[in-house]
Amino acid sequence: MIATKDCVALLLAGGEGRRLGSLTRFTAKPAIPFGGKYRIVDFTLSNCINSGIQTVGVLTQYKPQVLNAHIGSGIPWGLDRQDGGITFLPPCMNRKGEQCYKGTADAIYQNLPFIKRFSSRYVLVVAGDHIYKMDYAKMLTYHRDKQADVTIAVIEVPWIEASRFGIMNTSVDGRILDFEEKPEKPRNNLASMGIYIFSWDVLKKHLEMDQQNRASSNDFGKNVIPQMLQAGCRMFAYLFDGYWKDVGTLESYWEANMDLLKDNPELDLAERNWPIYTADSSVPPKRIHFSARVNRSFVNENCKILGQVHRSILFPGVQIGKNSVIRDSIIMAGTTIGNNVVLERAVVGEQAVIGDGVFSTNSDEAIIVVQEDTIIPNGSIIENHSDRISVGML
Repeated sequence: MIATKDCVALLLAGGEGRRLGSLTRFTAKPAIPFGGKYRIVDFTLSNCINSGIQTVGVLTQYKPQVLNAHIGSGIPWGLDRQDGGITFLPPCMNRKGEQCYKGTADAIYQNLPFIKRFSSRYVLVVAGDHIYKMDYAKMLTYHRDKQADVTIAVIEVPWIEASRFGIMNTSVDGRILDFEEKPEKPRNNLASMGIYIFSWDVLKKHLEMDQQNRASSNDFGKNVIPQMLQAGCRMFAYLFDGYWKDVGTLESYWEANMDLLKDNPELDLAERNWPIYTADSSVPPKRIHFSARVNRSFVNENCKILGQVHRSILFPGVQIGKNSVIRDSIIMAGTTIGNNVVLERAVVGEQAVIGDGVFSTNSDEAIIVVQEDTIIPNGSIIENHSDRISVGML
């Protein structure tokens, strides 16, 4: 078994997440709440520590304040250590006084000095906006056994969705023959998960080459991976057969939360041998009134329920009034929902207040998003017009 101390992880956590709409208005995508008590980034961080990887650089960029505060010194993940641990890596300031990463490859290039500090032979590059459990140590062993320069984690996706991903065409032994970025007519359905293991010397060489190419957008999928293939690097695909969800859109975020509520969920948050750690707070227990009805839902600490909750996820401190019905929804921390409210297929941001008698109408099964700290007056109608949310009065 390869020693995971010989591997540095770089977690790309700077995503703006425009396709998630108002959920990322004030925070980066990896810091969005998920599953009742977690944030999206908790899954990747937990995968690192459960895999024995104890040196993690978190590359931040877009609105990092909430993310930084959540991760802190890394205590919940056991990453508060001097021999590695957690390090925040914001972009460097250029000559124009701007701070930004131009692309995923540029983000890693700017942090080559950080990697070099640890004299590691391998570099794991992961995204901070995916929901999954994965043992990176197994992928690392595969990388070594194949004597690979680069190993890319792949997953079989439905053929109808294959054109949305970077697709790997491989030989029988898993060697990558060519890579197609979002092909119109894909030849297979092995999609890149955006998880890479590089041998350090090869990574350094090709990032430096990419920087010298002024026409490059400094992105792994568009530039560096094709460049490595053309140079004849030994590149292999590592097939992952577990649950994995890229929660980059509002629909996929909602679906991933709803997946947790299935009778036999593919992603088990209660699994003891692969826990998901988070910065949990100590709050009072939930209170479910005798008039309440709750089924197939997650209900967190300090919730007070007097109405009905069906197939929904309630974060800590949510209050739901009498005769209210919440269905197929995600209600974030500290939200207050009044009496006689009807909400369906909704994502409600933190500390929102929904007045008495409010009800939602959804066109084309769209998802309604109520921004954090929003106050919706009594008797309002929340309408979804596919491209915008409006609130009207009865």
